[in-house]
Amino acid sequence: MIRFGYLIATVVIALDQATKYWIVHHVMAPPRVIEVNGFFNIVMVWNRGASFGMFKGESGIGPLILGVIAIVICVALTVWLSRVVHRWLGCALGLVIGGALGNVIDRIWHRAVADFLDFHAFGYHWPAFNVADIAISVGVGMLLLDGLIGGRGNHKLDK
Repeated sequence: MIRFGYLIATVVIALDQATKYWIVHHVMAPPRVIEVNGFFNIVMVWNRGASFGMFKGESGIGPLILGVIAIVICVALTVWLSRVVHRWLGCALGLVIGGALGNVIDRIWHRAVADFLDFHAFGYHWPAFNVADIAISVGVGMLLLDGLIGGRGNHKLDK
């Protein structure tokens, strides 16, 4: 199952980095707001904090610390992935690992994460996000569903 999870993670990283490159170097040159419809814009936001802009600060070491934390979490998730036998969990962990590493790549190269998807309604905006953030959110949702639904006991290690 580890190869399946790594395949999912690799696809997420490739999609994430390709969309970020396209947005940063082509669509947002120069940066502006592109209104797609009444509830969705494409924007250019450099997120120096954690998920959805939380914990952002002006410290130059912040992105490095967040990157190291993400890598440590990915190592722990990889250990978990190595013990998984069900595709659902392999996919979920692959999504989270790929999303986390996609954002780590940005922190290494840009010292910030490129976010560009902007949803809004009734004057309220969800913080801008990217493909990696979507993968992390979907993966965590899958992990939560797996833990809450099914009553299969400790099926993570079953055959």
